[in-house]
Amino acid sequence: MGSTGHTSEEWRTAVSGQRTAPLTTPATAASRTATWRGTLLSITPLGRQSRAEIIAQAQKAGLDAETARHGVAAYRLTYRTITPGGRPTTASGLLALPLGTSHPHLPPVIHAHGTLAYRGYAPSVAEGPDRAVSVLYASAGRAAIAPDYLGLGTSPGRHPYMDARSAASASLDMLRAAHSAAPKLGTTLERTVSVTGFSQGGQVGMELGRELDRGADPRFRLGTLSPAAGPYDLDGSELPGMFDGRVDPRSAVFYVSFFLTAQNRLHPLYNDPSEVFRAPYADRVEDLFDGDHPAEDIAGKLPDRLEDLLTDTWYKKLQHPSGALLEALRTNDRTCDWQPGRGVRITLYSATGDRDVPIANTRSCARELARHGARVTVVDQGADADHYTSFQRSEPSIARSLPVSR
Repeated sequence: MGSTGHTSEEWRTAVSGQRTAPLTTPATAASRTATWRGTLLSITPLGRQSRAEIIAQAQKAGLDAETARHGVAAYRLTYRTITPGGRPTTASGLLALPLGTSHPHLPPVIHAHGTLAYRGYAPSVAEGPDRAVSVLYASAGRAAIAPDYLGLGTSPGRHPYMDARSAASASLDMLRAAHSAAPKLGTTLERTVSVTGFSQGGQVGMELGRELDRGADPRFRLGTLSPAAGPYDLDGSELPGMFDGRVDPRSAVFYVSFFLTAQNRLHPLYNDPSEVFRAPYADRVEDLFDGDHPAEDIAGKLPDRLEDLLTDTWYKKLQHPSGALLEALRTNDRTCDWQPGRGVRITLYSATGDRDVPIANTRSCARELARHGARVTVVDQGADADHYTSFQRSEPSIARSLPVSR
C-alpha cells in the first residue's frame, strides 16, 4: 500500500527549518508536533504464515510455541518520527496481526529487539528471531508491534545505539502508527499496552514503559512491563563487568566500539578515532558500525580484548568515567528511575550466567524501582543460562503473562 495521507504543514516546516522563532506556547507546540509524529506513511504486506509455520519458525529460534493459536499476517509500517536532536525523520517497524479471530479489538504488545549493527536484520526486514518472537505473540491473539529503531530497517542514517530516549521515542511513534494502521487492516488496538524487550530492548522497553505511564499519549496506558536482560545500569554494572570478567571480552569489544562511535555523534567524546582506538582499528571502527555490516563481519575486524582495542587513556577512562562520557552513561541509566502507576505489573528477567549483560543490571533496576514504591518481580534463569538463553527461558513466562483476545 502507498502513502496514507498528505504531508502536514508541521512536517514541511520542520523539514525546511524556515521558522526561526516559536509561534506558540510549548504546550501548543507539543500538541502540534503530535499531529505528525507517528503519522503512518505506508503499509507493506510481508506475507502470511499458518499456525504450523509459526510453530516451526519459533522452534528454530529456540522459542516455546505453546501459545500459538492462529495464523498471522505481517506488515512493515513506515512512519514519521524524530531524531535524537528532535528533527524530523522516518522509521519502520513490524506489525503482526492474528488471522481467523472475530474479536474487533486486539491487545497490543510491543517487543523491543536487542543489539543489531546491521539494518537488514531489523524485524520488519529480516525473517529472524526478532520477527519470530512478535509473530508468536500475535499468534496467541494480540497485535504485536516491533519497532526497528532509528537507523535500522528502512530508517535513514546511522543507529544511535544505546540512546534510550530516542529509541523509546521511535517506539512510541511506531505504536501510534500501528494504531492508525489497525483499522485499515480490519481491527483496532485496545488501550492497555504490554511492553517487553530483550537486551538493548530491555532498556528501550523500560524507557518506553516510563513514558507510557507518564501519559505520553492519552490513547494508551501501560499494563504489563516484562523486559529481559536489559543494560539498565551502564555506569554501575555493565562497564565494570567488562573489566572484572563478568562480561565476555569479545562481547565487551563489540559493545564498547558500537557504543562509543554512536554516542560520539550525540555527546561529542572525541575529535578523532585515534584518540580512543588503537591502530589499525581507529581507521575502520566507525565504518564498521555504519549499519551496513552484520555483526559476524565486524567480529573478525576487531581485537579480542579491550586493552588491544583502546588507547591507554581510554582504557583507563572507561574504568573511571568522567566528563562527557559519564554524562552519556548517566543519561541512559535513568530508565528505572520512576514510580509506576497503580495496576502496572513489572517483571524483570535475567540470568546469573549472562556474560553479555550481567544480572547486576537487573538487580540495580529493581532496587531503583523499589525505592519509588514499585513492586517488582525478578526472575533469575540460572547460572547455566547465557545471554540469549536467558531470553529463551523467559519467553514462555512473558507470553503467558500477556493479555489475549478471546
